Amino acid sequence: MSSISIQISDDDSDNCDSPSMPPTSSLLKPRNIRSRQHILQDFHENQNQRHQSFGQHSKKKNETLIRAFLIIIKNRWGLLVFFPLFSFILFGLWRIFSITHQDMGRVDPNLRVSVKRKQSCLKLLDQEELENLEIPSMVTPRFPVKRVVYISDSDGSDIGANITSPRQPSESTRFNMFTGYQTIHQREQSYKVNETAAVHCGFYSENGGFKISDEDKSYTQTCQIVVSTCAFGGGDDLFQPVGMSLSSLKKVCYVAFWDEITLQIQEADGHKIDDNHMIGIWRVIVVQELPFADQRLNGKIPKILAHRLFPQARYSIWVDSKSQFRQDPLGVLEALLWRTGSVLAISEHGARSSIYDEGKAVVEKNKATSEEVEAQLFQYRQDGFPNEKKFNGKKALVEASVIVREHTPSTNLFMCLWFNEVVRFTSRDQLSFPFVLRQLSILTNINMFPVCTRKELVNTMGHKRKAISQIS
Repeated sequence: MSSISIQISDDDSDNCDSPSMPPTSSLLKPRNIRSRQHILQDFHENQNQRHQSFGQHSKKKNETLIRAFLIIIKNRWGLLVFFPLFSFILFGLWRIFSITHQDMGRVDPNLRVSVKRKQSCLKLLDQEELENLEIPSMVTPRFPVKRVVYISDSDGSDIGANITSPRQPSESTRFNMFTGYQTIHQREQSYKVNETAAVHCGFYSENGGFKISDEDKSYTQTCQIVVSTCAFGGGDDLFQPVGMSLSSLKKVCYVAFWDEITLQIQEADGHKIDDNHMIGIWRVIVVQELPFADQRLNGKIPKILAHRLFPQARYSIWVDSKSQFRQDPLGVLEALLWRTGSVLAISEHGARSSIYDEGKAVVEKNKATSEEVEAQLFQYRQDGFPNEKKFNGKKALVEASVIVREHTPSTNLFMCLWFNEVVRFTSRDQLSFPFVLRQLSILTNINMFPVCTRKELVNTMGHKRKAISQIS
C-alpha cells in the first residue's frame, strides 16, 4: 500500500473554526515562516492591550469603591461626627475633673505636678537650703519714716481733721466708720514724709466693722510670717497651697478670711471647718460685719492692710482667691526680697504700662463706670501725675494678685496710703498704686518682677461663681 504525505501549516493547526478539511490548493502553499522580531512585536502589543484592559478595570473598581464610601458618609455622617466629638468631650471632662479639688483639705497630686516644671523666672534655693534657711535678724529702719500712727476716733490722733465735718459717708466717697473720714487736706499731708507719720489706715472705730473673734485675734498675734487670702461673697473656692518645705509649714501661718456667705456656700459643698478652725493647711477666719457693700472693696482690707491684721508679722505674702500658691514661702521671701535687698515685690502688668491706658481698659471692660475713673484720673492730673510708662526702668503699672513684702514703717505707710486711694476713688487698685509710689517717693527698693515670675508663683484657677454683695 502506498502512503500519502500531507503537510499542514502552523497557522492551520491552530484553526478550530471549521472541522472540514481545507482546499488542496491551500495545503500545497509554501510554509509562512515569521521572524523573531515580528513575534516579539506581536507579544508586546498583546501585553499592552492586556495592561490597558486591566487598568480600565482597576479604575472602574476604584470608582465603585469611592462611590460606596461616599454613600456611607452620606447615610452615616451623624455617627462619623458624633464619635470624635463625644471622645473630645470625654477627654475635656477628664482633664477638668483631674484638677478639681474633691477635698479642700487634700493636696491634689495632679496639681503638685505643676511644681516640678522648669522654673525659668524664679530661682529658688534647693530643698536642703530651704530647710536650713534662717529668717534675717531685725534691723533699724533706714528710711526716713521710723514710726506710723494710725488715726482712730478713740485716741485723739485724728490730727488735722475738720471736727465740724459730719461723720457720715460722703455721697462722692465710700469713707465710713471703718475707714475714717480723710479730708483732702489730710490726704495731701499724708504724703509728706516725717519720722512719725499719722495716717488713716482702716479700723478707725470699734463700730466700723470687720470683726473677728478673740480666739482668731489671738492667733493672728502669733504670726511672724503669713500667707493670706480671702473669699467674700462666696465667689471662690479655697485652693490648697503646694510646694512648701517642712520648715515653712512650721514657721508660716496660712490664713484665709471668709464671710458668712462664703462659709454657707462652702459648707453646702461639703467643705467644713474642723474643730481647729482649719481646712487643709489654711486657718479659716470668719469675719463679721464687713464694712462695705462692694465685696471687691472688702477684699482690699486683708489684701492691703496685712500689717493691721497681723501686727506682729515681719513678712506677708498675699495671694488672690482665684489663685493657688505653689511655692515655698520662705524660698519666695529669700528670692524676691532678701536676695535683692527689697522690701516690696509685686508683678509688672502684663498688658499696659500707663494708668491712663489702664483707665480706658477698665471702662471698656465695665469694671468701673467712666465717671468714677475720670474723677480719679482728673485728680491725678491735677496732682501732677505724668503719663509715664516706666518706674526705675520698669513698668509703672502693676498686677497685684501676688504681693510679697516686709512689714517696715515705710511699707506700712505705703499700704495705708494705697488703701485710702482705693476707698476714695475706684476699687481698681492698679490705678492708684503708681500714683502712691510716685507721691511717697521714699520707697525705691521695690522689686517689680516680670509676669513670668508671677506665673511661677501661682496657678491661676479662676473665679468659680459671681460674688454676692453685702446688703447696703
